[in-house]
Amino acid sequence: MSDDLLKQHRDAIDALDLKVLQCLNERAEHARKIGEIKGGGVIYRPEREAQVLRRIKDVNPGPLSGETVARLFREIMSACLSLEKPLTIAHLGPSGTFSESASVKHFGHAANLKPCVSIDEVFRTAESGDVDYAVVPVENSTEGAVGRTLDLLTQTPLQICGEVVLRIHQHLLRNTPSLEGIEKVYSHAQSLGQCHEWLNTHLPDVERVSVASNAEAARLAAADARFAAIAGDAAAERFNLTQLASNIEDEPNNTTRFLVLGPHDATSSGKDKTSLVMSAKNQPGAVHQLLAPLAERGVSMTKFESRPSRIGLWEYVFFVDVEGHSTDAHVVDAIEALKERAAFVKVLGSYPVAVL
Repeated sequence: MSDDLLKQHRDAIDALDLKVLQCLNERAEHARKIGEIKGGGVIYRPEREAQVLRRIKDVNPGPLSGETVARLFREIMSACLSLEKPLTIAHLGPSGTFSESASVKHFGHAANLKPCVSIDEVFRTAESGDVDYAVVPVENSTEGAVGRTLDLLTQTPLQICGEVVLRIHQHLLRNTPSLEGIEKVYSHAQSLGQCHEWLNTHLPDVERVSVASNAEAARLAAADARFAAIAGDAAAERFNLTQLASNIEDEPNNTTRFLVLGPHDATSSGKDKTSLVMSAKNQPGAVHQLLAPLAERGVSMTKFESRPSRIGLWEYVFFVDVEGHSTDAHVVDAIEALKERAAFVKVLGSYPVAVL
């Protein structure tokens, strides 16, 4: 009896697989037609993808989770988009970094990834047109802002057209299955900071060395048994390293936010953010006056970060994220008022809120 029931379910799955295959190819054909209609226009529309993923999550009846169906549909959209034109994405390399994971999460596996040796090179590569888009880390929930990304945002002609939120799990990796004899722990400075207390408890006397990326740390650990690395799953797999300890980040909800940069921002998706950078005039109460237009027009601020301007001593620029799109009437009014009060204002881009 049980064999008969199994066969019924398996036969049903086989039939459904054929329907799924047919629907996927029908969807792909529509995507191809859209590409032909667009001609040489922009093919990647982040607002459209965000709307599709939100709708799929909203109507999903289960038992698959909303995150699971969103991930599946992201890959479907990635494959369909590649029929129009495979996208090339610059990110902080080498292979195995969290930036690579964020790029795959946002653009899917059909995208071509181009690892770069530094955040500066990621910006330069995208600015030169050698790639279509770039993915850069901007802030971590434990360690705060990524200063180099903020500094480069003030100068770049690129615009923010998307964001990616990635849950970060850090592991202690080595090419031998033992904690004994570790002389150095390599990792990116942000990751060393995220695992500070764990290192103090378990490896208090081991030297900590900051390197350009977690993947570079994993490469060094793979080459010498005296060294260990702090990195994620992708780096462990890439360099065939043993996880001596898993999830060693001090903050259990450790999350990094990445920005997607390109030659354009996104049109309104219905649930958006706008990022700005500005500087205050050198006068008493200037920062309060700078932010007042947002409150006066009911624009909600979700981030406020200050950085040295690198132009004058003790001068600062302020990075602000607000809810809404730069074409929304109340946001337009607020930005115009900011321009009247600020010494400098630059709209970095409007983009859909990340679909987790």
